[in-house]
Amino acid sequence: MYAVIETGGKQYKVQQGDVVFVEKLDVEAGQTITFDKVLVLGGDELKVGAPYVDGATVTATVAKQGKAKKIIVYKYKPKKGYHKKQGHRQPYTKVEITAING
Repeated sequence: MYAVIETGGKQYKVQQGDVVFVEKLDVEAGQTITFDKVLVLGGDELKVGAPYVDGATVTATVAKQGKAKKIIVYKYKPKKGYHKKQGHRQPYTKVEITAING
């Protein structure tokens, strides 16, 4: 059985036991979280929501909070003497899917 969930403005296709990196959530490591914005439930029969499937939830355990690798943002304007170097590390939450209820 699989589900398509929505969190952080993105959609993820998940199955039980999957480890997913999602946008940072305000939950501490070791706690459980329930995603109630389920768009699709798949398996023996397909359930598609409009926009969400009624009564469907996905339960996950937060493995850790972290930051992704640093990316360099370099801005440059030719012939103007302007250049700016900036780094960015995107925060994320690593979750492990424990159950799909629907």
